Amino acid sequence: MSEYARLSTVAEVEPLIAGSGERPVLFFKHSLTCPISSAAFREYQQFLEARPADDATVYTLIEIQNARAVSDSIAERTGIRHESPQALLVRNGAVAWHASHWKIKAQALADAVAG
Repeated sequence: MSEYARLSTVAEVEPLIAGSGERPVLFFKHSLTCPISSAAFREYQQFLEARPADDATVYTLIEIQNARAVSDSIAERTGIRHESPQALLVRNGAVAWHASHWKIKAQALADAVAG
């Protein structure tokens, strides 16, 4: 299973995006109070459980209630309007794929990372 890094500061975002040429980054924005976000988070966890241990992608979690500034920073840096739940895959410094709400499914995440 691949693990995720829980992001809590804006300073953590730029190094991840800058390093996304070598290691793609999947940002997952999660609301702790939204039932749709809870369903998307379960899909995210299911996806992570199926990932090989040597997977090179960096997986993150941004809990909106605890790190809104991080979410806002990602939106500003990528040009993708904030939604929650939301998944953004960054490769080579740019968003290669993103989805929100009910479109976040384990298979969609797997396809995005593989692509």
